[in-house]
Amino acid sequence: MSIWQRHQFFEKHTVWLMVGILIVVAIGGLVEIAPLFWLKSTIEKVQGMRPYTPLELAGRDVYIREGCYLCHSQQIRPMRDEIERYGHYSLAAESMYDHPFQWGSKRTGPDLARVGGKYSDEWHRAHLMDPRSVVPASVMPGYPFLAGERVDDKLIAEHVATNAELGVPYTEAQIKNARIDFRTQANPNSDDVDAFLERWPNAVVRDFDGDPNRVTELDAVIAYLQMLGTLVDFSVYDDQANYR
Repeated sequence: MSIWQRHQFFEKHTVWLMVGILIVVAIGGLVEIAPLFWLKSTIEKVQGMRPYTPLELAGRDVYIREGCYLCHSQQIRPMRDEIERYGHYSLAAESMYDHPFQWGSKRTGPDLARVGGKYSDEWHRAHLMDPRSVVPASVMPGYPFLAGERVDDKLIAEHVATNAELGVPYTEAQIKNARIDFRTQANPNSDDVDAFLERWPNAVVRDFDGDPNRVTELDAVIAYLQMLGTLVDFSVYDDQANYR
């Protein structure tokens, strides 16, 4: 019996065709899924990645609350045009502490995966207060109320602890000092800056919103935006050179 005759058998007998499909799908699924049970993680760890500081975590909550992810993705695809515009393509490890991740599915505005350090705090303040003051063609709404809203830090330690329960590797010291670290990051004159930087390597301490007397939602959002894409040293990767 030729291969074509065998194929005709399945075309003429629907039941056997369905059985054959189920067998092929089962084998394919087994080959793809079974190895995952022997892997501790499917994400390759990258040097430099750390969990969000309490202030950055609070800023991320505001970012999600205001629906920023609906217009801004945080996923740079491995394509030349993407890399030339935004920088090195996104790594899975960069979202390993996100619950949920902010990859996004559309871009009304630019991708924000590498926005950290690209603009000054003053630029971010102006952009969030009145987007068209710095980007005349912007369709983004303004968020001036962020500057007037204090961030309630009473539950920040519990928030950090909850993320630890989800697998984010926060230490006991980071959880215990979360409320202090929350205030310290927005106050460069604090006596706790050295201790903060010891607990949170590569974190930035400064007055993000221009108002040193209080910690606002504007502080938190800018702190979050300014760290995006800054933790990994992409100069150690040779892949990006292939796209230039």
